[in-house]
Amino acid sequence: MSEWLVLSIAMAAACAVVLTIVIINNRHVSEDDDPTETPDVMEYMTMMIGVIYAIVLGLAIAGVWEGRSAAQETVRQEAQALHEVQQRVQVYPAEVRDRIRGDVDTYVSYVVHTEWPHMAEHEALSPKGTQLFDKLRGDVTRYAPRTDLEGQQYQPLLDEIAAADDARGARGQNAGDTMPGVVWFGLIIGAVVTVGLIFVLQIRRTFRELLLAGLFSVLIAFLLFLIWDFDAPFGRGIAATASPFFDLFPHIGS
Repeated sequence: MSEWLVLSIAMAAACAVVLTIVIINNRHVSEDDDPTETPDVMEYMTMMIGVIYAIVLGLAIAGVWEGRSAAQETVRQEAQALHEVQQRVQVYPAEVRDRIRGDVDTYVSYVVHTEWPHMAEHEALSPKGTQLFDKLRGDVTRYAPRTDLEGQQYQPLLDEIAAADDARGARGQNAGDTMPGVVWFGLIIGAVVTVGLIFVLQIRRTFRELLLAGLFSVLIAFLLFLIWDFDAPFGRGIAATASPFFDLFPHIGS
């Protein structure tokens, strides 16, 4: 069963139960019942809707910000691991050392100049980037150490390659939108309901009330935009950047 169908059934059932109870309860109200002795239901419902939606917005903003921060951290880990590879191969023979360092530079240059726009557009890693990384891994793993010093660096090099591969995979997983569609459905419906309460409360046309209503609507729109902008860690305005690569590999150019 589709999750949207389950959601629709659950919402319809909850609404039907509440309305049924209210109608049945009203039929049993005595004629001498005085509604002025009970709190204003409209004020209570308005307050609760506002509080619940504020909590949902806060959780959504915290979630997408955490996702954006995690995406930036994976970029730093990948850049650091590749930087370690370049430093550790200095004990290898000049021919092998230059080849591996060239592989790293070629891969990093491709990532920051070509794969980064590709991730923003296609929400996935590029096949060419994977090929370049596989070539780097192959050149590192196929070399047989000839001295004790080279042998001591061989396993750490493999560990750094594995760390870079893991960070690259995490970067690919974070390339697309992270917020599920059902959450966006709740955020948008909540915004409509919350802003709609302005009219339920019979807003007047005074300058103060119109100003507050306008600012409230602008705030809701801004928060939803902020969530949408953070939702794609590599694809929109406030996105994760390639600065760790530029910091550790300044020679690749910006």
